[in-house]
Amino acid sequence: MPKTSARLLTLLSLLQTRRDWPGSLLADRLGISLRTVRRDVDRLRELGYSIDAVKGPDGGYRLGAGAGLPPLLFDNEQVLALTVALRIAASRPDDTLAEPAARALNTLRQVMPSRLRHRIDALQVTAVDPPATQPSAAVDGDVLSALSTAVHAREVLRFGYAPDAGGGGSGATGGSPRRVEPHHVVSWGGRWYLVAYDLDRQDWRTFRADRITPRTPTGPGFTRRNLPGGDVATHVVGSFRGSTDDSGDWPCRGTVVLDLDAAAVAPYLREGLVEELDDGRCRLTLGSWSWTGLASALARYDADIEVVGPPELTDAFARLGSRFLRTAAGSSATTP
Repeated sequence: MPKTSARLLTLLSLLQTRRDWPGSLLADRLGISLRTVRRDVDRLRELGYSIDAVKGPDGGYRLGAGAGLPPLLFDNEQVLALTVALRIAASRPDDTLAEPAARALNTLRQVMPSRLRHRIDALQVTAVDPPATQPSAAVDGDVLSALSTAVHAREVLRFGYAPDAGGGGSGATGGSPRRVEPHHVVSWGGRWYLVAYDLDRQDWRTFRADRITPRTPTGPGFTRRNLPGGDVATHVVGSFRGSTDDSGDWPCRGTVVLDLDAAAVAPYLREGLVEELDDGRCRLTLGSWSWTGLASALARYDADIEVVGPPELTDAFARLGSRFLRTAAGSSATTP
């Protein structure tokens, strides 16, 4: 007969392989008596596993929810990390891993003890951007959890908002007081943000999570408002682009012809549309937060440029040209 600890692990493993196990069959597989099976089941229950008795001629046992893994195998931080990773993967509809990630998260939830299942349910995050494009900022797990819980519960959230990353979620108590209706926790460019309706400013705001110090208790519940743009991805993208409407598009968009092959431009084009022309040139359509910013972005390709439109883009190139000429003249005057 195997030692008790090894036998308990074997029993637990068997219970996970099928829905119902007759007691007599378990006794045969383990080489023990029915009485010993009952004692071992009681020991597993004492360790926190949910094992249900199955009624019937032979009797039997069934592993309940929250018992597929040892209750203490994952601590709170590990559950937080697993949930965030799986929710991010599941929130990308165009990713082939979205559906498997959603199923994996559901499986993880089913085998967690009750206290951790509640934590998983409360943690709602959404990924709306490509991989990180800026230095990441560390966010305390408790802060991320507090924000997500308020979003899930639809409760007004109070917090201090620091002017820079040095005094936010790292534990500082300073920062301007904010009172918001939290809507989404999102990742963007390697950082975490809270999308919320600012009750004092009567407008939507996007807050960096690493600058937030949540305050307790939370406020009353609220009815969720409709997010500008219709969905969180459109709203967040539009917010960072400086969009002036609900489309989420760049406020400035123009088209030029570059004296370069499309193949030479495409590897450096994160957004926009490039089309090959017959004469070895290409047509490029790109957006930006300002016309000057758009002209600067197009100038980086270091090629002759022909503006197709609109006129505002031509004016922006003229302003940049005059500015660069003045800069060059000033540099020449001071060079020995």
